[in-house]
Amino acid sequence: MTLAVYYGGTFDPVHAGHLAVALAARDALGTQIRFVPAADPPHRAAPGADAVQRAEMLELAIAGTPGLVVDRRELDRAEPSWTVVTLEGLRGELGASTPLAWLLGADAFRGLPSWHRWRELFALAHLVVAVRPGHALEPLPAELADACTGRWTAGAEDLCASAAGRVHVLAMPPHPATSTRLRRALLAGEPAGDWLAPAVAAYIARHGLYTGGARPPGV
Repeated sequence: MTLAVYYGGTFDPVHAGHLAVALAARDALGTQIRFVPAADPPHRAAPGADAVQRAEMLELAIAGTPGLVVDRRELDRAEPSWTVVTLEGLRGELGASTPLAWLLGADAFRGLPSWHRWRELFALAHLVVAVRPGHALEPLPAELADACTGRWTAGAEDLCASAAGRVHVLAMPPHPATSTRLRRALLAGEPAGDWLAPAVAAYIARHGLYTGGARPPGV
């Protein structure tokens, strides 16, 4: 069966590093990657752009790129963007037997024990963890390491053999972009270089985002 892969995050703003993760996953797993921007991320400070703006920037960033799409489902929910709730909804739509994977970065994975109902994630989906060169995944928190015992798989094909419950490491090419560094550069008025798609850079400038000031009226 075809593996359904969803890539969750705040994407504040989406940058070349996010796209590199999605493209690497698309090519390694041989399937479409669906970005799921969080509307109300409960685990961090308020984003610099609102949910609609972040989704619109994602649409601009991936326009014309085969195999990448944006899924706005979390923007339509009134409750916080708990990943477990999103996966419950997806599981209800896809059925119990469809292979489903949630793509996330190494830092987010290491922080999994702080997530809402995090132990239930393994029953709902596989986890695909993107790890950049020079960034070791271990050591993991003890409770996460224990929860992952017997779940690790080196073969992407294993993710299609069952509906959920495996953990797969996706080796990434090096890329320096991070949202934190990018927001600092934008706040300082420094050029973003090739970290931003031109259409996204134009959107940020047009809407006055990440400058430290108030958003324009109606934005």
